[in-house]
Amino acid sequence: MPQLSAAHTPVDQLNADAIVVGIHSGPKGSDQVLLGPGAGPIDTALNGQLTKTLRALGATGSVGEVTKLATLGATTAPIVAAVGLGPAEEKPLAETMRRAAGSALRALAGADKVGIALASEEESWIRPVLEGAALGCYDFTEFKSDLPATYRAPVGEIILLASGDNANELNRVDILTQAVAHTRNWINTPANHLRPPQFADQARELAHQHGLTVEVLDEAALLEHGYGGILAVGQGSTAAPRLVRIAYQPENPRTSIALVGKGITFDTGGISIKPAQGMQDMKTDMSGAASVIATMLAISDLRPQVAVTAYVPMAENMPSGSAYRPGDVITMYGGRKIEILNTDAEGRIVLGDAITRACEDEPEYLIETSTLTGGQITALGHRVSGVMGTPELCERIKDAGSRTGEAMWPMPLPDDVKSGMESAIADFSQINAGWDRAGHMLQGGVYLGECVAEGVKWAHIDIAGPSNNTASAYGYTPKGGTGVPVRTLVELIEDIAAAG
Repeated sequence: MPQLSAAHTPVDQLNADAIVVGIHSGPKGSDQVLLGPGAGPIDTALNGQLTKTLRALGATGSVGEVTKLATLGATTAPIVAAVGLGPAEEKPLAETMRRAAGSALRALAGADKVGIALASEEESWIRPVLEGAALGCYDFTEFKSDLPATYRAPVGEIILLASGDNANELNRVDILTQAVAHTRNWINTPANHLRPPQFADQARELAHQHGLTVEVLDEAALLEHGYGGILAVGQGSTAAPRLVRIAYQPENPRTSIALVGKGITFDTGGISIKPAQGMQDMKTDMSGAASVIATMLAISDLRPQVAVTAYVPMAENMPSGSAYRPGDVITMYGGRKIEILNTDAEGRIVLGDAITRACEDEPEYLIETSTLTGGQITALGHRVSGVMGTPELCERIKDAGSRTGEAMWPMPLPDDVKSGMESAIADFSQINAGWDRAGHMLQGGVYLGECVAEGVKWAHIDIAGPSNNTASAYGYTPKGGTGVPVRTLVELIEDIAAAG
């Protein structure tokens, strides 16, 4: 990720490879381009010709549009990148500024040092602008042997041009964007390089580096303690499952929060095997685990006055002679017996063990996140996560997501979903067989809710679509792993720490 710094240098005098300023579209029906944040000094240096030049280059000021022009010595920086912020009569939202900054920095790949003046006129824009700019610089090239001659490396240094002392914001954004980068890296890593034992080892090493307490249960320990769900899902693979527990414990915490994340490092569907088309994306089925572990790294640096403990089950769901089968009855951690009707609904099985274990520590809040169901994408698309659980907590998560630009939407947990999950031969079944895939996202939420102890405020965040961008990059979001919902989780934890 890029180095972040701040300067009070005049925009037109900054020693950098490029300067980012904002522009607006004019009144509807006109082809005007109006000056936005940071653009005034550049216009002066160009003898009032900035808007005329931008119009000649086709700029419209629409949100996220980036137009680059050479200053030909009129400013210290040789390039100005003007990014659109939408209509001048509408004050841009924080997410607009975040995406605009990300678009501009992606367009400036190949530059070493870039000054960004988008927050020069509004202090509340500093954080979103820095976040968008830094996240827009992400790139993943670990498995490329040779980069092509046309490759342009992400910007290496971002200089914030704004008044005041912004050291705290710079530090906070650096912590958050580094956590998002960790998440994206794990999601983008091929499954043969991130099997459960390796994933657990990496989580343990990073957690120790951040001063966190870590416990890793291997297959022998899982068997000894009765984690039947995690073991069942992982038993078809030659890479044994793990359960990772990571704890952050400040002095005199105001409350306690459990985080749970699904860590299926590859999901074939098991015996209920998935179609071959698109199966390569199942390396991302550990996005919830990656998000939760990275959130713990950020929390260790931000140090909110609340205890936070993560519980991360890791397994590989493979078909083999030792794999669990449809029709099996497995004994979960805690003793509950579950009838398996579809081995491709494995996420709720490993999460059930982890949630039951988390509740033994008696948290006040429990937040779980996972790429749980394709039903989330059917219902809410690729950019909005589904949230289910305690209504008040779901609303808090939705609000936190609104502030961070990670859209969340509360969904119901109807009683008729639960009634259809009763089993004739076991305590419960993992899916509603009568509904098949109808309300599939809700079925997952209902199952997980059955694992939460009474009195615990809980929420399940289904990130099946938003965690992995299979389309083209946009704003500060690259193709591949996105890092959703790390920033929302951090925002929520800090909100709980402040308000209880």
